[in-house]
Amino acid sequence: MKYVRLTVLESRCRDGLCAAGDVFSVGQTCPPLCHELWSVIYPQVFALLNGASLDHGDARVSFFEASCPDGGRVKIRGELIDVD
Repeated sequence: MKYVRLTVLESRCRDGLCAAGDVFSVGQTCPPLCHELWSVIYPQVFALLNGASLDHGDARVSFFEASCPDGGRVKIRGELIDVD
């Protein structure tokens, strides 16, 4: 089974939806995040769940870091987890 683990690295979420240290697992359903942040990270989550690797400098990796489009209030890291 594959899923993407989302870890909130920093949070000044104006709606209080997430706090630093929160962890969400994404497989088939959306996590309880605001639409703005989800719209930023969804393409990477979808790509990882479907076997892609992502650019990271000169390397190809199975993780990403992103920030909320609302002034970077929330910083999040997503990484592919493959449990056999």
